[in-house]
Amino acid sequence: MFDLDNTLADTAHRQRFLERKPRDWDAFFAAAPQDPPIAEGIALARRSAEECEVVYLTGRPERCRRDTLDWLAAQGLPEGRVYMRRDNDRRPARRTKLETLRVLARTRDIRVLVDDDELVCEDAERAGFTVVRARWTAQSAALKVAQEREGRT
Repeated sequence: MFDLDNTLADTAHRQRFLERKPRDWDAFFAAAPQDPPIAEGIALARRSAEECEVVYLTGRPERCRRDTLDWLAAQGLPEGRVYMRRDNDRRPARRTKLETLRVLARTRDIRVLVDDDELVCEDAERAGFTVVRARWTAQSAALKVAQEREGRT
């Protein structure tokens, strides 16, 4: 199970939309199709697909689905289900992602979650899931606030 932002997709070029007040969420998500791929995450997803089904778990809102699917295909990433946040769901990413993990774990084995969000990783580990921390991009304070306090991604 792979996160997208700052795990597979480098969001650095669109962080500026979160650093202003008020945050420009429409512009932030509209710029997602231009995200450069992150080599380490892409390689891990491709290797994982050789042994198991790859699934994507993102805090992006459902309204971003078409752009997200197009981006995944353009990177040559393995096909897989994409679980996204409901458009009006503002809960922290660690809650929405853990909820999805638990639901999926009822009917399938979850080998590993790959995510850059430390709080998501900690909660997933406490719940008994194996985690790989995607530490291959610089942490963004604005994105961390967005994920934890504003429930936006």
